[in-house]
Amino acid sequence: MKVKRLELVGFKSFMDKTVIEFPRTVSVIVGPNGCGKSNIVDAFRWVLGEQSAKQLRGDTMSDVIFNGTPDRKPMGLAEVNLVLTGDNGGFPGQWAPYAEVQVTRRLYRSGESDYLINKQVCRLKDIHQLFMDTGLSAKAYAIIEQGRIGAFIEAKAEDRR
Repeated sequence: MKVKRLELVGFKSFMDKTVIEFPRTVSVIVGPNGCGKSNIVDAFRWVLGEQSAKQLRGDTMSDVIFNGTPDRKPMGLAEVNLVLTGDNGGFPGQWAPYAEVQVTRRLYRSGESDYLINKQVCRLKDIHQLFMDTGLSAKAYAIIEQGRIGAFIEAKAEDRR
């Protein structure tokens, strides 16, 4: 299972539909401060089922919905779509026949939310079952801060341990 594409609409700083393609050669997202790197990580975590607003750097779950600017009105919903390909063994269970699977999470300002797999409404439990034994979950990623990679490489062996 590999990440093919991430689509965001109304999620945090991504008011307009934003599509991020992940070709096979992409292994890292870099950019200057304020460009949205952390919001992309939050989108991955959120679509995979994160339930804690604090883990998404907010106070309430509605903080993931674009809140507006002086020039743009707030959005009524946040939506993130994660498109996966069945490379390296395909998908488990009922999703095995598919070459691609799309996982979607929506949150409306009213507090209502939806989870979908291939545009079919499902439960959060169904999403967790899809990712079971894959190593992919809301808590399975690493964020390495700017400058830390150099510190790791230049550290003495005993410091790395």
